[in-house]
Amino acid sequence: MLICTGYGAASPTEALAPLTFNRRDVGQNDIEIEIEYCGVCHSDIHFARDEWHFTQYPAVPGHEIVGRVKSVGPGVTKYKVGERVGVGCMVNSCRTCPSCQEGLEQYCAEGLTGQTYGGTDKVINEPSKGGYSDKIVVDENFVLRIPENLDPAAAAPLLCAGITLYSPLRHWGAGPGKKVGIIGLGGLGHMGVKLAHAMGAETALFTTSASKVADAKRLGASLVILSKDEAQMAEHAESFDLIIDTVSASHDLSPFFGLLKRDATMVQVGAPEHPLPISVFPLLMRRRSFAGSMIGGIKETQEMLDFCGKHNITADVEMINIQQINEAYERMLKSDVKYRFCIDMKSLKAA
Repeated sequence: MLICTGYGAASPTEALAPLTFNRRDVGQNDIEIEIEYCGVCHSDIHFARDEWHFTQYPAVPGHEIVGRVKSVGPGVTKYKVGERVGVGCMVNSCRTCPSCQEGLEQYCAEGLTGQTYGGTDKVINEPSKGGYSDKIVVDENFVLRIPENLDPAAAAPLLCAGITLYSPLRHWGAGPGKKVGIIGLGGLGHMGVKLAHAMGAETALFTTSASKVADAKRLGASLVILSKDEAQMAEHAESFDLIIDTVSASHDLSPFFGLLKRDATMVQVGAPEHPLPISVFPLLMRRRSFAGSMIGGIKETQEMLDFCGKHNITADVEMINIQQINEAYERMLKSDVKYRFCIDMKSLKAA
């Protein structure tokens, strides 16, 4: 067994604190990664506090991981020691179901058993643990190559926030001649604005806050619409090809349905704690669609990273030490970050 150090939660009510735990030894097709940076996702809070009701403790969050290859198994062919690599939300899947065969491992028929944290390491039959750690062991087929021109700390959130927006933008055809709306300017939303703009779409941000107008335009939005202003919303009736909702709080979706063209789609990527109220008549009257989307598969995630490398796209990050993680969680719950925290894992040695 490989003995690791990290930060984790011992129960839903306890603060994250230093701990040691086991990972599997490096196997035939495994890569051992020395973690340099780990982004902080809102899902980390849900997991640490057992808000999804499947957490096993001790719980080590973190699925936006960037580091260097430290060692490789004898069967590894894709990576060499010293290369910069990343690990996102998945470290395994069944690999045999139709979704896995199509490169859509995020929709594996076995469910979310291969998650970076909250799944199961089938080699040692223990709960998987995430990237708030000094190192991680991952099958090479679930490791990603980080473009060398990107700031590695700012690239870490691409492995969750980036692919969560890239996947629906690609699937629903965002690009030149398309009008795309992003609801919410947080960790997910700011990536949506950057990516939609880079794809060539006319990009709009919907926000409830006038204070976010300037920043949205800096990030690439050509339009910023205050969603509580009925007149502004009415100006854009039936004009959008695609709207992506990144908001994780309960809110009324009905005003946004009326902004879609006939046969256009609204995609939900934010995950509110409670069910959202849906008014079906705006969907029925224009054959509009309401859909959901998760992350992307491994192939699409690498495609996203390469796209970001080509266009020099990274997340806007605030760097923290691991000792600040509990404070960062509280600030995230208050939306007090622009737009993603990233942990410098060198700070773990001091812990």
